Amino acid sequence: MRESNIEWIIRGESFQMEENGADDDFPAILTHLIRQRNIAELSSIERFLDPKLKDLADPFLMPDMDIAVARLFEAIDRKEKIGIFGDYDVDGVTSISVMRSILRAYGAEPKFFVPQRSAEGYGLSMAALERFERECGLPDLLIAVDCGTSSIDEIATLTAKGVAVIVLDHHEPGPRGRPECAALVNPKCGSDFPYLCAAGVCFKVAHALLKTRPLADYDLKNLLDLVSVATIADIVPMIGENRLIVRHGLKRLPNTNNLGLRALQKAVGMNGSATSMDVGFRIGPRLNAAGRMDQPEMALATLMCEDPEQAEELAAMLDDFNRERQTMEERTRREALEMMKDYLNDPVIVLGSRDWHPGVVGIVASRLMRQYHRPTFIVSIDENGIGKGSGRSIQGVSLVAAIDDCRPLLLAGGGHEMAAGISINESMLTDFRQLFAGHVLKHTTPEQRLPKIYLDAELNFEWLSLDFLKSYELLQPFGSGNPQPVFLARDVYLSRPPMHLKNKHLRLFLRQGKAGLNEQSAMFFNGGERQLPDPPWDIAFTIDRNTFRGVTSLQVVITDVRAARS
Repeated sequence: MRESNIEWIIRGESFQMEENGADDDFPAILTHLIRQRNIAELSSIERFLDPKLKDLADPFLMPDMDIAVARLFEAIDRKEKIGIFGDYDVDGVTSISVMRSILRAYGAEPKFFVPQRSAEGYGLSMAALERFERECGLPDLLIAVDCGTSSIDEIATLTAKGVAVIVLDHHEPGPRGRPECAALVNPKCGSDFPYLCAAGVCFKVAHALLKTRPLADYDLKNLLDLVSVATIADIVPMIGENRLIVRHGLKRLPNTNNLGLRALQKAVGMNGSATSMDVGFRIGPRLNAAGRMDQPEMALATLMCEDPEQAEELAAMLDDFNRERQTMEERTRREALEMMKDYLNDPVIVLGSRDWHPGVVGIVASRLMRQYHRPTFIVSIDENGIGKGSGRSIQGVSLVAAIDDCRPLLLAGGGHEMAAGISINESMLTDFRQLFAGHVLKHTTPEQRLPKIYLDAELNFEWLSLDFLKSYELLQPFGSGNPQPVFLARDVYLSRPPMHLKNKHLRLFLRQGKAGLNEQSAMFFNGGERQLPDPPWDIAFTIDRNTFRGVTSLQVVITDVRAARS
């Protein structure tokens, strides 16, 4: 691969380690990084660094919450048949688990269901609802979680059959407006919480139920670990109540009451602590892998398991699914890269194949988007010529707006600004690529389409220590809206030859300046696939805590490398 052409931009003011910062209560680096996040008031800083559960907002501020709560209690009191229908990803299965938990606490025994990705597609599809009816029977009340906001026709069909529908979702409303349902609890339809994932919405529903009819033996805090896993895995903004939920959920995760989450942590080798990185790169992918391999019920069974031995068996099965998913993903990525040669000058990436599994196209889209910094759709096409694609976008390009512009070419489409899905006839793929490219060119400038790294501060290796790490970690959890800080180090040399790991990753041993005494080890994921300049380098990097055999150290993770500049 060619050397990186990413533009490096240092945010705001420069940072000096010696300065005391705006407030002596906070270390200099922490004060600087907080400034970068536009937090100025001391009370706001304290809430940001130490969010309290007592600060959770009134759940009844959400649209239709009062209607949903009243209808749920009506169903519970009348002992109606209740069904929960959710998506096949982490957010979907955790949302089902949260709703099942709170409804069982009130004496209900809801049926639950997740569709199969390849055969039934996303959400309340007719095919999935037909199987739900065959396997579970028609409920009196159906709760749609992590889906349903745009399912106007499907909900109309259910209503005609006498089924009341409550939608608990967080996806953008479609162009046809809202469905005719008993209640639509969706923060995207107007509330102070537009950043919540579906499990976060379900958590607010549980909170509202408990506020209305308290239960002495039910602790809402026991749901925080499930909701934090969903919040991290769904890559929603790490702001507001999301930050509060994840901060407290991660604290509870190592001692969780959920046997499935406990078994998953054991399976991936987590040792008594949990970070957002652990969830995002170890737990989340294994829960997602079941849905990608068309067995989403296995992820749901893991989260609902009440037997420790069975939970460990299920966690091992999810681990196997994940390895299978990784193999399929790598093959798809390599084939997509080969196809890319015909479209290297396009402002977008739109690729499709009949040989690609629909369960991995989203991951491949994400990897190609990051590698080429272009809005991307990767499409799996079935034997009937129907393509199901996943899209990932760059800052400044809304996939929701792009899908609306391209809707005449699509069978269906929707999602979020940065991640969305489409259904399309194979014959329309070329036209869609051209129309999508036109939309991107119309709504962005050449400058906006250039890849960039934003650097939070320039640091020297001698400043990196466990004390530094301790201050830095007060900013956790990181995610969209609260990104992990990226630092710059200049004049960096190799002190030993690189170690190649799995043929594509590099472990590097670095020193700063020709006479530098402090050797700093660093990981450069996928660095083995890069053509690196001769040292000295400037490096862009993040830092993490690394614990190995009981010893904790500060781990440097390289984001990008360029030839050193004065």
